Amino acid sequence: MQASDFDYELPPELIAKYPAAERRGSRLMIVDTSVDNLLDRRFEDLPEFLRPGDLLVFNDTRVMKARLCGQKTSGGRVEILLERILSPREATAKVRASKRPRPGSRIHLQDDIEVEVTGRDGEFFCLEFSQPVAEVLDAIGEVPLPPYLERPAELLDRERYQTVYARERGAVAAPTAGLHFDEALLQQTLDAGVHHAFVTLHVGAGTFQNLRQEEILANRLHAERVQVPPETCEAVARTRSGGGRVFAVGTTSVRALESASADGELRPFDGETEMFILPGYSFRSVDALLTNFHLPRSSLLMLVAAFAGTDRILSAYRHAVAERYRFFSYGDAMLVLPGVATCATTL
Repeated sequence: MQASDFDYELPPELIAKYPAAERRGSRLMIVDTSVDNLLDRRFEDLPEFLRPGDLLVFNDTRVMKARLCGQKTSGGRVEILLERILSPREATAKVRASKRPRPGSRIHLQDDIEVEVTGRDGEFFCLEFSQPVAEVLDAIGEVPLPPYLERPAELLDRERYQTVYARERGAVAAPTAGLHFDEALLQQTLDAGVHHAFVTLHVGAGTFQNLRQEEILANRLHAERVQVPPETCEAVARTRSGGGRVFAVGTTSVRALESASADGELRPFDGETEMFILPGYSFRSVDALLTNFHLPRSSLLMLVAAFAGTDRILSAYRHAVAERYRFFSYGDAMLVLPGVATCATTL
């Protein structure tokens, strides 16, 4: 497989620069994999495609205010995009500057906060802060918007680039399929007998990085921290045994569940994953996928293609372009599942 196999033409004006006025106000494309059928709906219609006894699995990671701006001792501007907090005062990060900082060099932030570059970990820099990292981010950090938005973070992004159920801080990018849910819609699904469960996958900066090698199998993904608790494993087992379906809310929920199912059975998991899901993969724990529209040639698009079929998904993307759907993090959503015609519509 080649990265170019997952390319598509996207007019730049279809990239959503801002979220919809209301979380549930986005559009929703339904991809029925049983009959190659597409439906154009609204996200607020999602409950029509759920049944009592189904399970929605959400990623409850919370986005850190992970972007910091500072200066080198020489006066040059520096941008830090935190990747992971290692200890109260240590972290790894991408550092953008006119010249690559060397170990021992210092970066000066506002409020007399200093950061020392202590080494490298692959493409990331190891940093030591003069104050606790979490406190620094809370005080002067900015929301790390995706680079394709081509705008600085604004006040509205502090709320809207975060799911309403986010609780475990550690991501530098939002699990964007969950951005469409408001509290009322979550409650509506619960009231109708649909169950909820949670995983945690701290999305890293690599989610925005294009594959560097045209030959797909020559690429590796950044490791991301994952937790799949016992209660989620039990909820999936109950759902399956009761005839319900497991809906993964977002590709990160898929990656978490499938990483915890690597030996064939879903088990509690707490560790790192580098899982790269490509067409030909056999899914073990997920029956349906709710997701946004992803960047061309991205690992996330490849995961969706693995779930629904490459030709089917690329055809759906062409339809989305023709129908002027909004793309990427703040854009519209897609629900991939079989047997739409047999779904209950009483919720």
